[in-house]
Amino acid sequence: MSNIVKGILLMLISSIGFAIMTLFVKLAGDLPSIQKTFFRNFVSAIIAFILVVYNKERLFGKRENQLVLLGRSIFGTLGIVFLFYAIDHLVMSDADMLNKMSPFLVIIFSAIFLKERVLPFQMVTIVLAFIGMIFIVKPSVSVDFIPYLIGVLSAVFAAAAYTLLRVLGNREKFYTVVFYFSFFSTVVLLPFLIMFYEPMTGGQLLYLLLAGLFATVGQFGITLAYKYAPARDISIFTYSTVIFTTILSFTFFGEGPDIFSLIGYVIILGAMTYMFFKGRKAQETETAS
Repeated sequence: MSNIVKGILLMLISSIGFAIMTLFVKLAGDLPSIQKTFFRNFVSAIIAFILVVYNKERLFGKRENQLVLLGRSIFGTLGIVFLFYAIDHLVMSDADMLNKMSPFLVIIFSAIFLKERVLPFQMVTIVLAFIGMIFIVKPSVSVDFIPYLIGVLSAVFAAAAYTLLRVLGNREKFYTVVFYFSFFSTVVLLPFLIMFYEPMTGGQLLYLLLAGLFATVGQFGITLAYKYAPARDISIFTYSTVIFTTILSFTFFGEGPDIFSLIGYVIILGAMTYMFFKGRKAQETETAS
């Protein structure tokens, strides 16, 4: 099995993990998003802690990386809280697709803050992606618009977190980064959990713990995938999550995207596919020269 195939399989495993996480978050019912995020990240923190200790690495990383790790954790926590709110108030696949705007936003943030060059074809895909987002959100001046806006903000904060991960590069082990983020969010959200805690049934607690378990599968899967293959070869497979969430949403809740959302999906997936193949071609040309 080639490294690219391994990377693709790990990316698909990651997508399934995140899709099942989304399902369990939705099944947990009408609980505060902060409460759901706390239990999701609490499980991830425990698993990452075991890996860090087993590999005898630093729990909180190196001193020179603290600012980047802290920023990544702040934005990542906000991104998950907003994503879980969107999952609770939207069709699952809509919430997931809005969150998948983050790769396009990373390009913008990297250009602004990291001074990375934005190529013409990347600008085209960004414009197409935002057109697709409009079809999904269907902007209107009403209360119904708020969950869509929060879904978009989840992508903004996720993109900010991923941009900081680009800054971090390989300076920290992946399980150290996961532990730092999960531990930070658990500690920060604990006071809010106590203030706004709502009693849970045993089933709800089980759903949240399972959400945390499958979120960890998703996090580790995507991290390991990029160790086997470059992003240009496998990044497009992150969008398979939308397919899995759509299937799960229809199976468990009878929910499905409307025609406008489907048009938005096609536009965004088309933009990602175009960026994927165009990026590979540009990379091959650069390597050959």
